[in-house]
Amino acid sequence: MLVATKKRMTLQLTSAIMALLISATPALAQNQKDSLVMPPKANKVPHVMTEHGDTRTDNYYWLRDDSRKDPNVLDYLNAENAYTESVMKEGKALEETLFNEMVSRMAQNDESVPYIYNGYTYRTIYQEGKDFPIYQRKPVNSEGEWEVLVDGNERAKGHEFYQLGDLTISPDNKRIAIAEDKEGRRNYNVAYKDLSDNTWKENVLTNISANLVWANDSKTLFYVDKDPQTLLPYQIYRHQYGTDRKQDVKIFEENDDRFYTWMGKSKSEDYILVSIESSTTSESRLIDANAPEKPMVIFSARQEGREYDIDHFNGEFYIRSNHESELFGLYKTASIDKPWETVIAPQKEVDLEGFDLFNRWLVVEERKQGLVSLRQIDWKTGQSTNVTFDDPVYMAWLGFNPQADSEELRFGYTSMTTPSSTYQWNMQTHQKQLLKQQEVKGFERNLYESERIWVKAQDGVEVPVSLVYRKDLFKKGENPILIYGYGSYGSSIDPSFSSPRLSLLDRGFVYAIVHVRGGGELGKRWYNQGKMEHKVNTFTDFIDATKYLIAKGYGAPKHVYAMGGSAGGLLMGAVVNMAPELYRGVVSQVPFVDVVTTMLDASIPLTTGEYEEWGNPADKDVYFRLKSYSPYDNVVAKAYPHLLVTTGLHDSQVQYWEPAKWVAKLRELKTDNNLLLLETNMSAGHGGKSGRFNRLRDTAKEYAFILMLEQPEVYFKAQNIK
Repeated sequence: MLVATKKRMTLQLTSAIMALLISATPALAQNQKDSLVMPPKANKVPHVMTEHGDTRTDNYYWLRDDSRKDPNVLDYLNAENAYTESVMKEGKALEETLFNEMVSRMAQNDESVPYIYNGYTYRTIYQEGKDFPIYQRKPVNSEGEWEVLVDGNERAKGHEFYQLGDLTISPDNKRIAIAEDKEGRRNYNVAYKDLSDNTWKENVLTNISANLVWANDSKTLFYVDKDPQTLLPYQIYRHQYGTDRKQDVKIFEENDDRFYTWMGKSKSEDYILVSIESSTTSESRLIDANAPEKPMVIFSARQEGREYDIDHFNGEFYIRSNHESELFGLYKTASIDKPWETVIAPQKEVDLEGFDLFNRWLVVEERKQGLVSLRQIDWKTGQSTNVTFDDPVYMAWLGFNPQADSEELRFGYTSMTTPSSTYQWNMQTHQKQLLKQQEVKGFERNLYESERIWVKAQDGVEVPVSLVYRKDLFKKGENPILIYGYGSYGSSIDPSFSSPRLSLLDRGFVYAIVHVRGGGELGKRWYNQGKMEHKVNTFTDFIDATKYLIAKGYGAPKHVYAMGGSAGGLLMGAVVNMAPELYRGVVSQVPFVDVVTTMLDASIPLTTGEYEEWGNPADKDVYFRLKSYSPYDNVVAKAYPHLLVTTGLHDSQVQYWEPAKWVAKLRELKTDNNLLLLETNMSAGHGGKSGRFNRLRDTAKEYAFILMLEQPEVYFKAQNIK
């Protein structure tokens, strides 16, 4: 805590200095906004940091303001916004055209596929012109009106940002609790009420995780509290409906700040399952849902390097675990004190990603060679049957299947040429039924082609790349191409459909996803090959794939664009340092770019939980490894591509000052005349704007930036861009 305290004191002193130096930031009178053409120049206030005998000077450290109220910082961010608006103003009509195209493809009135749970049928609807969903239910087999549980549009009124993080109904169907974020910082407040009453009890709980679970008495509500500084979800409380929060009982606290805590209900509904997870280790604990005041018990104590998750069904616990192999297997046990029996042993080159439990069948979600398969297994006979898919590359996932006695399996499916779809698979007859497919007005699937290719990286490893383009507009070696990447946390960026993306494809763009190491597309091993000491593989995979795509004619050499967000923004920052000449333009969304400084500061939200992803720079070797690729630390005087960088003032995942500092340093050092734009959403967080239409505004602006670069003589005449 001493380090954090010193940093806060430094920030206060820096703010005082800045009051004297702010004259370098352009004023923002309305008449100046309209004529602003020069980029704002951030003041340089040297902040010296020494670690492991290595000294770094950060001239833009002053842009960090944890309170997000420092007028000097806000003035600078607003000046950057005004500059971005000025540069982009010639493309406003294009941006509006793109937005209108995206909206025109949407079904304004839409509804989800209903599902049955605990005597009620549930659905979600959207109404024309409205941003947020409405959640409804009615009794099973009822012909009556739908009961409105939550109208997101009403709840969002008066707030620039709104997100419903959780909605849960008590087992007796009489009460509802919701968790809402009205700032964008992923701090949630809870409201609840009796469903017979129209009056919500507001802010019953504040600044918690979006994770609520009722016990079976329908009176006890469990929630996860967050550390107010680091935002780590680390404490579990038991709350009694209608009582003051001061009476809540803390039943658990996680003291290792590498771990995150969350909860869920077992399939049997006999247990509330508490999961405590880091990037490499996990532990589950059990709360008796029928006796919520009983002490919580450990299912299996954590073992460093072992990950597992559990469910409970028909008197047995089912465990997905990697204790026998780097890849996961499935096990079961009748109680916590008995040995685990193998249900599915770990398979070579096949990763078990998930499972669902039915009275007659076990269903598993498995991944091989970057593609997911769904397989049902008969409990009695052991007979195995795979659900069939048609596309060469696709994304599939287990849906919500609350009824264990059902013969029907719900699953989701999409591909780069197939809109998001909900299917029902009869496990008895093996018949597949399409229940709903996302409506995309004007979309003709046969116009588009999707491919999966493999690119040999510089170390000989083959990296998968998913591609989509419009067939009649594709001309080898002539098309502009947008290449997307992520590659962290073992997260898979699967080849899914995007309706907004059609606005690029219909203008002749090829779109590619490079499934770089560090992601989970090829299982746990793929993830491990792109993290910690192997992190550079993520960056070189992306660069090698870019070169291959150009060489094979998927993209024209002078018309290559790249995009990535968050840890994918780190990827963008690294590749523009390593191979800037490959890219004409880059969109870096909420980028994690100040790796060393952030990872040295445990007071920043999420830092300590990231040690197992990046390493802890308190270790000398780790420090210098992080410094070797940290985008902010590696900005030098050279030419960079055109850059659009986005962030949110209230971002809890990547603090706004990282991209702000990065842009300031790039602007100081870069030797080119290329565009460098920073847009800070002053009322949002990591996910950008809230609401289905507002999100399209963000996408339209990013696509407009890329398309404007394709016609610089039209849009960037004043900037002399060629």
